[in-house]
Amino acid sequence: MGAVVNCVAYADGRRVAEVKVSQISEVLEQPEQFVWIGLREPDEGLLRTVQKEFGLHDLAIEDAHNAHQRPKVEVYGDSIFVVLRTAQITPDRAEPVVYGETHLFVGSHYLVSVRHGPSQPYVEVRSRCEQSPSLLSQGPGFVLYALMDAIVDQYFPVLNALEEEVEALEEKIFGEEVNNREVIPQIYALRTELLHLKRTVSPLIDACNRLMRFDLAMIHEETRPYFRDVYDHVCRINEMVDTLRELLNSAAEANFSLVSISQNEVMKRLGGWAAIIAVPTMIAGIYGMNFKDMPELSWSFGYPLILALSIGCSSYLYYLFKRSGWL
Repeated sequence: MGAVVNCVAYADGRRVAEVKVSQISEVLEQPEQFVWIGLREPDEGLLRTVQKEFGLHDLAIEDAHNAHQRPKVEVYGDSIFVVLRTAQITPDRAEPVVYGETHLFVGSHYLVSVRHGPSQPYVEVRSRCEQSPSLLSQGPGFVLYALMDAIVDQYFPVLNALEEEVEALEEKIFGEEVNNREVIPQIYALRTELLHLKRTVSPLIDACNRLMRFDLAMIHEETRPYFRDVYDHVCRINEMVDTLRELLNSAAEANFSLVSISQNEVMKRLGGWAAIIAVPTMIAGIYGMNFKDMPELSWSFGYPLILALSIGCSSYLYYLFKRSGWL
């Protein structure tokens, strides 16, 4: 079952009172007030009730109910629908990065936030906004900025953790005691995490552009410059993700090169020992053909001479291969 986390009416940047969902339409009739309601995993019945109170579009409600949406900004008449993806790392790091979704309905006199999946509550965001009445008086547009800013800021710890993993992986790759084949699954796991983060961040660039440039009535003119700050953070995170992906690709290429070099070293050793063993094998093969006319067979010094020749040739080859670095 979904739940209403908080539903509060504001006027002139200050909290007026908590509002029941059934009373929202009455509050919206007062032009000097706006309502900020937060929902957590709402069911269809609760969403339909909220839709009726605020007059939200059917397609936006359907997206908010189904979740699993791509980050985007859509305009429905006099309101906008914003989809954002949250990202966070579990404290014990037992799982990879976990993602959730936050859907925001923004109108001139309301903001509805809908959270799906793992995400941090927005109690602190609400508290910070309430501590700045002069900014909160700008209306739901400023609340939209505050929520987007909080969500985007959550990407930095995730990115720092992935950066540390990439650095640790590089140390493993160039460490002599580590088998380079063992890091290949880790490389592909990190590639997957960075790809997911890229898909989460990159659509926000266009979303922030729309919020900055389009003339949207629900966003106060004084609020638009704040979205430029979110845009700058998103661009910075996007560039950092691209840089990490390039570093990871370079690390993967270096790992494959080291594996190839290691294989070449093994082949060189095998080739060197094969050449050394080939000499006594060849000599033994010649004298193992049992020809009658082989004078050395009846010579008393034949056996020690052939034995000495085999050992001498093998020792000389070992010396040459050792000096060339093959052994």
